[in-house]
Amino acid sequence: MSESDYFRNMTHDRDDPNPFLAIYLDQSIPFNEEAKAAYLKDCSSRSRQFLLPLLRPFARLLIVLLQIYKIIVPKALTSSRVLHRVLHWGMKTFVSPSANYMILRHFYLGSEVLQFIRDNVPGTNITMNPLKPTNLEPVKDDLFLIHDLNLYNFVINLNKELLDKGIEVTKQEHLNFSAITSTPLPIEPMPKRWTNFMDLTTAIECFTPVYQLFLTDNDFWRATNSLQLDETIGILASKIIGSNDRLALINNKHPMVPLSTLRAGFRLVLHGLATEQLHALLVELKQKQELSAL
Repeated sequence: MSESDYFRNMTHDRDDPNPFLAIYLDQSIPFNEEAKAAYLKDCSSRSRQFLLPLLRPFARLLIVLLQIYKIIVPKALTSSRVLHRVLHWGMKTFVSPSANYMILRHFYLGSEVLQFIRDNVPGTNITMNPLKPTNLEPVKDDLFLIHDLNLYNFVINLNKELLDKGIEVTKQEHLNFSAITSTPLPIEPMPKRWTNFMDLTTAIECFTPVYQLFLTDNDFWRATNSLQLDETIGILASKIIGSNDRLALINNKHPMVPLSTLRAGFRLVLHGLATEQLHALLVELKQKQELSAL
């Protein structure tokens, strides 16, 4: 049974309506149907309901303590290799299949969104480094760190070209959707043992201090500040498609206002949802353009 079947087969009780069923059926937010079902099913888990409220305060306290520790010994224990092997082990051992699926989708979709923007700004030629993992093994190869670097390098290189060549990002009458996958992503089944119980939000809250521990203070701040680029990417996409009607749900706002690392885990969840929504909108536009061409 697919994740969407879980909600399609759910009985609606008028005296006790399921809040996640309501959100699943709501079509006002662009979102891939299977991903939406996987995320909402994950949100309705016991881990999300009972474990997250217990672990989140400790995770945030640990972020504060590590911040102090990093001031005293800024480069102690830093190793991206060790970090990503710990993340791989944690995802393989404790994270739910739905949560792992959503994490791998994020890297895949993020790469496609950046490629779409590059393809629809005529006159630019930016070298891309797409990340399209289909299983957990690529996590070992600095996947999370490279994802952040890709985002910064894209914004820097794109804007350098815009300035140097006097190019402006404008609405394209015929959009190039070659980068956007409109079919199911080839992500393999995720580990599904009895230990794989942790939902996406709880996993991110727990992994954030680990991320901080094994990165330098500069690397951790750079990673958390990358979340503020959600609005930048949203604005670029809205200029290209000529509409920002459904990009208003971006919650990681002004990129010139860096925020505290304390809520990085929560903001990371919002970052993932923003990517899903933008990609789903591009898929919708791609399908409409293909139909109009028939």
